[in-house]
Amino acid sequence: MTATGSKILSFGHYQPSRVLTNDDLAQMVDTNDEWIQSRVGIKERRIADGETVADMAGFAAEKALAASGLTAADIDLIIVATCSNADRSPNTACKVAAKLGIASPAAFDLNTACSGFSYALANADHAIRAGAARNAIVIGVEKLSEITDWTDRSTAVIFGDGAGAAVITLTTGDEEPGIGPVVWGSEPSEAIAINGWRPYIVQEGQKVFRWATTTVPGIALAACEKAGVLPADLGGFVPHQANLRIIEPVARKIGVNPDVVARDIVESGNTSAASIPLALSKMIERGEVKSGTPVLLVGFGGGLTYAGQVVRCP
Repeated sequence: MTATGSKILSFGHYQPSRVLTNDDLAQMVDTNDEWIQSRVGIKERRIADGETVADMAGFAAEKALAASGLTAADIDLIIVATCSNADRSPNTACKVAAKLGIASPAAFDLNTACSGFSYALANADHAIRAGAARNAIVIGVEKLSEITDWTDRSTAVIFGDGAGAAVITLTTGDEEPGIGPVVWGSEPSEAIAINGWRPYIVQEGQKVFRWATTTVPGIALAACEKAGVLPADLGGFVPHQANLRIIEPVARKIGVNPDVVARDIVESGNTSAASIPLALSKMIERGEVKSGTPVLLVGFGGGLTYAGQVVRCP
């Protein structure tokens, strides 16, 4: 049966217990709290000690599944967005399936770095619309601490670890789709890169800042237009948590109520593919986004790739 669309049933997230503050970083590299907050808006981030990418993905997925009303037996598709998994095979999605006892799902990893969750969400939506799946788990997860050069203050102050997950199901009959059309693409560039066999993240910060503040507003507005939603009517705006100095200007340019803008960057740092589901899951948990309200998601970054869509909050 071909579905009329798909919707999100639930979210879940996981962050390691170890907190790395700006003052901690000041003991490791030439920086300080004022310098970091003034440039990227970050106060602290979480660092994985012992947890793998698959561990964090599994914890977030387990939480989302428990909140969804479905069981492991109902899931037939798992997509994991990550750019930091150290293992080439088996992929993270298969490891999550094993951890959760999900039998025989289609399972694959996807790498578009910071836009990964939005890309993965679109792929799940398309699979469900085509009748290739009924219930999916979509996960964004990163262990960026493992590929961060802790002697480079331009990148060491930015990144953190964590995971966020969503359970997606089909809509049928007269039910309105809960995931809007995706706006996605790329502007290939080496402005953000993770290269080599034992890589570190490198980025041209000013180039990325200029690109994001000038290009992302148009992507966000296009996603709203495709979904038939005005920015002023959004119940939440969850862009990739790259830099508070990017998030706030973009929100102003597209006309979003500043009270509904995700600012998880402050306490979590930049978690790449994990940042959108992690931020939205925490907003839902705190009661900051009402069920059924439209939420704009926009991922952008490494590649450079971008993707955005409007979803209905579960």
